[in-house]
Amino acid sequence: MDAFLDFLRFERRYSPHTIVSYQTDLGQFAAYLKSAYELTDPAQATHALIRGWVVELMQENLDPRTVNRKVACLRSYYKFLLRNGLIDSNPMLRIKAPKMAKKLPEFVPEEALNGLLNTFEFGDDFAGQRDQLVLEMLYGTGIRLSELIGIHADDVSLGASTVRVTGKGNKQRLVPLNPTLKLVIERYQARRAHEFGTVGGPLLLTDKGDAMYEKFVYRTVKRYLSQITTSGAQQHPHALRHAFATHLLGKGADLNSIKELLGHASLAATQVYTHLSVDRLKSVFEQAHPRA
Repeated sequence: MDAFLDFLRFERRYSPHTIVSYQTDLGQFAAYLKSAYELTDPAQATHALIRGWVVELMQENLDPRTVNRKVACLRSYYKFLLRNGLIDSNPMLRIKAPKMAKKLPEFVPEEALNGLLNTFEFGDDFAGQRDQLVLEMLYGTGIRLSELIGIHADDVSLGASTVRVTGKGNKQRLVPLNPTLKLVIERYQARRAHEFGTVGGPLLLTDKGDAMYEKFVYRTVKRYLSQITTSGAQQHPHALRHAFATHLLGKGADLNSIKELLGHASLAATQVYTHLSVDRLKSVFEQAHPRA
């Protein structure tokens, strides 16, 4: 298992968050094998034993997405074992993941979000300028939380109006900066240099001048978005990414362009936003059409 996790960490370059999830899932699977079958080596698990674990997870009424994530973890694990000659056959080939109902992503309504960003007084101090940048960057670029905290000062080019983002698999892409976001970055950079006397390193810093971390961003986003929505899912950093994509599509942007901006590997991941737009069109139609 350690070799597999090192493979994900150093060769596949998975995020620390994903590594922790895989480590947890594998640990739970190993504990199940030991408890139920007194089997200490997961490499010896058969198709039937693995299916038993999946059935037990489903009987615990776990979210199908959680079960599917654990199944995906085992798929990767046993592929790794097979590739390295540690097993003779892949026991996951006959394992079927539970079906999931399609869940549309939560996003913050355009009017409410623009109202917050346009009217809220964030303050001229470092914390206020930084908090505003966190919100404007997430919504203005659609980047992931991990990508946001990974941005360095030299990744930003105000002259070219772009920011270099390092996404999943260590893949880099350039994302354009809108004029409002450029002004917010300029003000923040000036305050950051004045406060800490530094111009390099991670772009976003905590109040103490340390590199930004995930929980800090979570708390920041929740503090502000809770003023415009009571939905917990809409107070999440990823809700701003969903808002970015949904609002672009609603204004006529083509799906392929949105895919590149989001850093999706395939168009299938981006197509979920078309369902959001169709639902909105249906709502408008039902409210406005005389025959609806």
